[in-house]
Amino acid sequence: MALSDFLTFAIVITLSLFPIPASAEIYKGFNYGAGIDFLTSFRTAKTLVGTSGFSSARLYTMIEANTTNTPTSAISAAIATNTSLLLGLYCSTGQLAFENETIALTAAIVAYGQPFVDLIAGISVGSEDLYRSSPVGIQNKSPPGDTAANIVSYIDQTRAVLNSTLNAIAKGKKVGHVDTWQMWQSAEGIANVLSAVDFVGVDAYPYWQKNDSNAIANDVTLFEQAYQTTLAAVGDKEVWVTETGWPVTGSTFGQAVPSKENAQRYWDDVGCGRLFGKVNTWWYTLQDYPTADGAPGFGVVDDVRNTTAMFALSCKGNVTGGGNSTKSMGNGVGSTSTACGEATATRLSSAGTGAAGGNTGSIMPVSTAYVTSTVIVVPTPAAPLRHRRRI
Repeated sequence: MALSDFLTFAIVITLSLFPIPASAEIYKGFNYGAGIDFLTSFRTAKTLVGTSGFSSARLYTMIEANTTNTPTSAISAAIATNTSLLLGLYCSTGQLAFENETIALTAAIVAYGQPFVDLIAGISVGSEDLYRSSPVGIQNKSPPGDTAANIVSYIDQTRAVLNSTLNAIAKGKKVGHVDTWQMWQSAEGIANVLSAVDFVGVDAYPYWQKNDSNAIANDVTLFEQAYQTTLAAVGDKEVWVTETGWPVTGSTFGQAVPSKENAQRYWDDVGCGRLFGKVNTWWYTLQDYPTADGAPGFGVVDDVRNTTAMFALSCKGNVTGGGNSTKSMGNGVGSTSTACGEATATRLSSAGTGAAGGNTGSIMPVSTAYVTSTVIVVPTPAAPLRHRRRI
């Protein structure tokens, strides 16, 4: 046998014995509160004019709005639309309330089985709890947060649930925590929570960084600072971008001006230019809702039934940005997460007006065999709150 033939034969045998794994899926989607029309929302996200591939959804709670521990109707909508889910477990209202989240998680696995489990991108235990309990969060009158010690305990409890015999098909799903990029630099975030998670979820909003020359011209510079600083701080942990976006309405904050034009530029510069297809990303948000205090609105569409966004999503616009970073976007591929709480208790409930006001996404009945009413009810707001963070 000629040497060239031998090498070809060896390569074929090697590849047959040790096949090159298919590249891990890179998730791209939006954040969703509770109590909305998930079915319509997921369909709209997947059919937005000018773009494609927004087939993942990040949730903040496992519990259907205005129930004690009934699994969210987002699950049946996700199965119907083949939408992957970054699940969230709310954990900023104490142990008994967190048990409701794990009861709902178990009930969902039992009721929906493998079709549901196959769609789980990850489980995030908590959301911005460290920020809300930090001096800055307290100064900014954020809703209650929680301590690193409690978050680690909730992460351990979540893994125990996944490792139980009842939930065996979900064993191995990765568990993480979502917080602001600044919190992943903090001693508490790094020393305690980081060691407990499989992945890191980072929320980064140049709009809120009023002390950092946060005009839209600096959008890439500030985002890259947040992302790269997080990568450097967390070592070999996978980093997912769980929230980012630019408001279309609201007040000027520092040098940051909400507008459709600026929202599109941020989408082009950061979303198209830095994230989509490269890093697991959940944009904030598909649809936002009015609030009495005029908080900024980050919605891409003005009505969840409308597949035409308020600005162009084609990724053919201004992809120039204000920064010149050439660093790799890092290690955001192929992990999973769980969520304990949110920067605002508002994202738990999105029972807004019009199409977003109901539970019409619930198309598969869920078994109540493992849902009890013996644990305290977690109060959910009647309407979603927008970001109130002040950095």
